[in-house]
Amino acid sequence: MADQVSSVPVFSQTITDFWREQFLNGDVLYSDEAFTVVKNPALDEDSRVMVLETSDGRVMAVLTPALADKIGLSQQQSLSESTFRQKLNEAGVTLHGADYLFYFSKADKNVLLQENLEGELRRLTEQDDTVFSAFRSSASEQDLYDAYVELDHWAVFGSFEENRLVSAASMYPWEEDAQIADLGVLTLTSYRGKGHARKVVRSICKYAYGQGYEPQYRCQLDNHASTALAKAAGFTLFGKWEVISPDSTD
Repeated sequence: MADQVSSVPVFSQTITDFWREQFLNGDVLYSDEAFTVVKNPALDEDSRVMVLETSDGRVMAVLTPALADKIGLSQQQSLSESTFRQKLNEAGVTLHGADYLFYFSKADKNVLLQENLEGELRRLTEQDDTVFSAFRSSASEQDLYDAYVELDHWAVFGSFEENRLVSAASMYPWEEDAQIADLGVLTLTSYRGKGHARKVVRSICKYAYGQGYEPQYRCQLDNHASTALAKAAGFTLFGKWEVISPDSTD
């Protein structure tokens, strides 16, 4: 059971250790080759139940003891993912829409680190406030919300065309104790499909590796353009991650 996350061998130890800590730290309520449920009293309130399906098809769930009691989950002789989800549903527990989780494989990381990226690419700083403000004013509110690209994030990179910022990516450390940097990327509509997003994503990821961080790319399952960009930028799908919805009625 303890090797479930690490059964995806192409990813770094940083990634596999992080997710093992999230999902396999606690008392095992049920485990078989396909599905594992763990009870962990140390979970934060806003992550009191989480589900992870790794790309090899295995599913892990973790929840607080209080929530396990509420949905009537004790040590089980037999349990499936569908039954677990049904118990959550019957108790009024709603999961937020799943995110795809993408990371670089070890091999693709090595390719990235040896790559010389071409084009008008550079790191952005607070000195670029005017340029960045003009960039944001050219994007829709929905795109700004979805991308979550901010100039005051831990790292920001931009791609330019004729001295105009047309694509930007930013990163911030995802968890306090994890060397993982979550990224967002936004390209102005009329400049999409020209390779700007791919280059700016690869540039910021190369920077993150230089700072000792693993880049993380997340997107909703129905965001097909974002999924395509992740793959074009060299990421590999790690899994699908769900956490309790802020609107859950439990």
